[in-house]
Amino acid sequence: MKKIINKIILVALVFSAISSCKDPDNAIYDVFDDTTQGAILRTLDYVSVNFNLFDPSSTFEVVIEEQDVENGALLSKVDVYVSFEDNKDDGTDYSKPEILVTSFDASEFTKSANGLPSTSIFTTLSETLAALKLADGEYNGGDLFYFRLELVLTDGRTFSSDDSSAALSGSYFSSPYEYKVGMLCIPESPFTGDYVIKMQDSYGDGWQGSKITVEIDGENTDVFLLDYWSSSEPYGPIYYDWQETVTVPEGTSTLIFSFTAGDYPSEVTFQIYSPSGNLIADVGPGPIEGEIALNLCDE
Repeated sequence: MKKIINKIILVALVFSAISSCKDPDNAIYDVFDDTTQGAILRTLDYVSVNFNLFDPSSTFEVVIEEQDVENGALLSKVDVYVSFEDNKDDGTDYSKPEILVTSFDASEFTKSANGLPSTSIFTTLSETLAALKLADGEYNGGDLFYFRLELVLTDGRTFSSDDSSAALSGSYFSSPYEYKVGMLCIPESPFTGDYVIKMQDSYGDGWQGSKITVEIDGENTDVFLLDYWSSSEPYGPIYYDWQETVTVPEGTSTLIFSFTAGDYPSEVTFQIYSPSGNLIADVGPGPIEGEIALNLCDE
């Protein structure tokens, strides 16, 4: 009798399993029935993510890779959009809304090491300014450009930053679709002439080992306030409020200002003025050691 009952149960289980395979009438099937597979743009390399105010040919450039369910066969083009953020507080806001600046057709892509379509997405500063209709004086150092990529597939679907989750933006996928590009001020060659360095010591006893080094084509000149405790000079401004002039000659190819800390660097402040008289560095108290960043955007 037990064998008969067991056989009946086994047959019932087999019938139930067969019925389940034939009848996918449950929630999980409903979810996947409505799911479509999309595509992504993966960033392979950040070649240049800043413009140079002094070089209209400077570029924004990233290397990307496209991946879709057909390994790139659905790629139609990538559109590049840009908007502009004016960060200069001069009473007028020249910020611009997003516009299309350029496009890259599928024919411009080549195969990456992964066997997927890849290309360099790039545009120059002059092209970007023309697209945004920005005139001289409406952009400055410290302003920002926001580039957004939109992937267009052959079936008409598009994918961009609104479709990018945190998982896609980081890690392996590296698919942010958006890039923030700054406006820097990097002259092709140094501005020549007389640079004035004004130095202060809040305690009044000199810099005690701290110094500014001016490197001109590999030749170094050190500038500092005298150390009162080791100097024979009578007490006066030379220990707490003094200035020196460094002349950068015509034809100079490299110019670097750097700071080295001695004792009590928290007492140290200084300012550097360009040959045109503009304040290009205002540092301290407690300057950071290393190269001094110069604000040359108004030169």
